[in-house]
Amino acid sequence: MQNPLIIGFIAFLILSAGAFAGWTIRQRLPAHHLTDDTKNLVSVSMAVVATVSALVLGLLISNANTSFRALGGEVTTLSAQILRLDNILRRYGPDTYQARETLRQYAEQKTADLFPDDGADVRLDNPSTYELLQRLEDSVLELKPANPRDQWWLDQAMTLAGKIGDSRWLLIQQVAQGTPKTFLALVVFWLTLLFASFGLFAPRNLISAVTLTLCALAVAGALGMILTLEDGFGGLMHISPQPMRQAAKALETRSNDTAGFDQNKPNKLSRSRLWD
Repeated sequence: MQNPLIIGFIAFLILSAGAFAGWTIRQRLPAHHLTDDTKNLVSVSMAVVATVSALVLGLLISNANTSFRALGGEVTTLSAQILRLDNILRRYGPDTYQARETLRQYAEQKTADLFPDDGADVRLDNPSTYELLQRLEDSVLELKPANPRDQWWLDQAMTLAGKIGDSRWLLIQQVAQGTPKTFLALVVFWLTLLFASFGLFAPRNLISAVTLTLCALAVAGALGMILTLEDGFGGLMHISPQPMRQAAKALETRSNDTAGFDQNKPNKLSRSRLWD
């Protein structure tokens, strides 16, 4: 996965080069190539390119924002499914302790995969994390329901485990469905032509150079923002990790409560026997 900041910086260099190339070409063109009629023709032609570029950039930003929200929704749904599965296993009975412990480990590992301390270490497809989910499914399948109620809980648990597994592939596919790099290169080409026309008729002074540089930086920043939103994980603008972290914390708290309850059971039994 390429770094959106690097791509944005490359776009900035290309746009700046286009602007200053037009600025340099102007100094070498004969005067009859810089008449008012020529300026009007270039302005009208570049207005068409500018309109198309603006429409395309607006569409790309809208699509990137939609993708970003969809990824955030998938993460929130995943955290809700994990909590729901733990509730179902808890209500099934004490036989699900091992399955719940595996689910807790899966939630912690999945949170670490999606939201590591270093954004470059994001792993949407970690085989060891998926193996934990498979171990969870095996643990659930080993349960022996004693009545229709237990069977219903078991069926619900397997359905949720399957949905949790599906979310793994959904996240991978949504991140992969970004803007095609060829199309992005075409947009950069349009913008480079536009900036070259700006430089062609810009006066040769400091204000013009600063203005063209800042405009190139703004447009390149928009391209970088689009790619960052489409990525969703590990960038400057990333999906909130709170749903997954809260789910993992809730499972850890429940696990500690369950372990403490199990440890108190023998003490209570021994006290009752001594009392007897």
